[in-house]
Amino acid sequence: MNQYPAWKYLLIVLILLIGGLYALPNLFGEDPALQITSARGFTIPAGLEATIEDTLVAESISFKNKEQVGNRLLYRFNSDEDQIQAAEMLDTALGDTYVVALNRAHATPTWLRALGGKPMSLGLDLRGGVHFLMQVDMDTARSQQLDRYVDDLRTALRDEGIRYVSVRREGNGMLALLRSVEDRESALAIMRQDQSLQGLIVDEIDTEEYFGISAKVQEQQLLELQQTALKQNITTLRNRVNEIGVAEPLIQQQGADRVVVQLPGMQDTVEAKKIIGATATLEYRAVDESNDAFTAAQTGRIPPESRMYTDAGGQPILLKKRLIVSGDQLIGASSGFDQQTGQPQVSVTLDGVGAKRMLDFTRDNVGNRMAVVYIEQKPGGRKTEEVISVAVVREPFGKRFQTTGLGSMAEASQLALLLRAGALAAPMEIVEERTVGPSLGEINVEQGFKSVMIGFILVLIFMAAYYRVFGLVADMALFANLVLMVSLLSMLGATLTMPGIAGIVLTVGMAVDANVLIFERIREELRNGNTPQASIRAGYDKAFSTIADANITTLIAAFVLFLFGTGPIKGFAVTLSLGIVTSMFTAIMGTRAVINLIYGGQKRVRKLAI
Repeated sequence: MNQYPAWKYLLIVLILLIGGLYALPNLFGEDPALQITSARGFTIPAGLEATIEDTLVAESISFKNKEQVGNRLLYRFNSDEDQIQAAEMLDTALGDTYVVALNRAHATPTWLRALGGKPMSLGLDLRGGVHFLMQVDMDTARSQQLDRYVDDLRTALRDEGIRYVSVRREGNGMLALLRSVEDRESALAIMRQDQSLQGLIVDEIDTEEYFGISAKVQEQQLLELQQTALKQNITTLRNRVNEIGVAEPLIQQQGADRVVVQLPGMQDTVEAKKIIGATATLEYRAVDESNDAFTAAQTGRIPPESRMYTDAGGQPILLKKRLIVSGDQLIGASSGFDQQTGQPQVSVTLDGVGAKRMLDFTRDNVGNRMAVVYIEQKPGGRKTEEVISVAVVREPFGKRFQTTGLGSMAEASQLALLLRAGALAAPMEIVEERTVGPSLGEINVEQGFKSVMIGFILVLIFMAAYYRVFGLVADMALFANLVLMVSLLSMLGATLTMPGIAGIVLTVGMAVDANVLIFERIREELRNGNTPQASIRAGYDKAFSTIADANITTLIAAFVLFLFGTGPIKGFAVTLSLGIVTSMFTAIMGTRAVINLIYGGQKRVRKLAI
């Protein structure tokens, strides 16, 4: 009686070993580090590491190790003094092309990181920093899209020489009034052919004097456009926050029209607002083909109708001062592959005004080059201007065109991102802001850890004193439960916050509930005259349904909290849910395995220490 098969013991041991392994990273602390990324998100070039290390060697600054993760380099240092000194030196040496961010890198051993081990990240309330909740003006985003439809239809009718009385917005669509049936048929044909006007629900409307076309936008299409605007705003905010040099910022969607921005380690809300509200735009300009840029750069003689720029590689390039199209006339940009050549390309869409200006320019400049200039206003009044793309005009184009000649799909995706993220797609306003000081964050960590340990120790003492050997077994299960919960949170990449700590503390108290029910049931069986072996078996079997019911109802409540709650509430729900799952495993299966080893099998037990 009361004996598990060997595979169950092996399963329990395996789960505990894996749990202990992935909980280990939380014990190693953090190293002062520097995170170096491209200011525009491009791939780190091969020679950058040599430049960084030569700068550090010249200043006699040593570092522990380095690693490259995606498009960022991470250098770990032995002290905060080395970290700060290295940041100052590298910031000067690398200039505005790269962002050098102070970071706290987890000091997990290399072998453990190779196995995927990583500690939990600390939330804003534990580390300190700035929190913004931003509301996206979806009404404006919807209105802007409807205005584009109206502009596109007006431009299309003018280009085809079709006279119209008026084209105006009306509700979730637009109304076009024409003078004759023939004009209306021609306009309908244009709307069927023009890709920018497809997807509209079109009806014919006749009045006493005019022949009208009513075109309504499908609600699903408007919702998709709003979501695209929200995603573009998030991309723009990420680009801008990258300029601050904040390590591990959190920028994510909340609900249908809100964005949460958390900047750990930053305390100046004024500076943060400057960055988030920064202005960035794009300009399309013609390349000066009649003058040599290198000669002009060496002699300093720049033609009066041109201006000197630098491209992404730092090479000089002369562009005409006359502006072709600006970024506010750009509707969208997406990356893909050319159907004929299979090469990466970026497809760009302009509004009606921009399309006309682009068509006029390209019609007269086939074979010449056109450049895209990225302009950003930085904190302190600084402005950066960089040529991010230069392409040859192969044929006249207007509303839609493709930029080819890109080196890779990654470069095409990055160019499309820069084209889209020059400015916010829809206005945003800060509806909530708060600052958590670093000292308060340390206090929260200390108090949170203390609350977990106090609750843990008190439960250990009570169980050992009240249930003796069975209580000690429950204490072992409680410790294993805490390790497994930390391990799961680490493997999931969870961010630990104060509500999360509250969930852990609650789980510590709730974890022994199952054992209390089991042990009291065993006592009741003993009082009824059953043998110790039969009492153990009956205690676990009969208490299981009660334990399952209690934990399932709590899981349902946690699921509802996660489904409808916001950030902190979600954190509490996650830790509570994981704690319930791990406590069910340790309190039922884990303690049963240990009790079986102590009292089970062929042992003749006359009395239980319970």
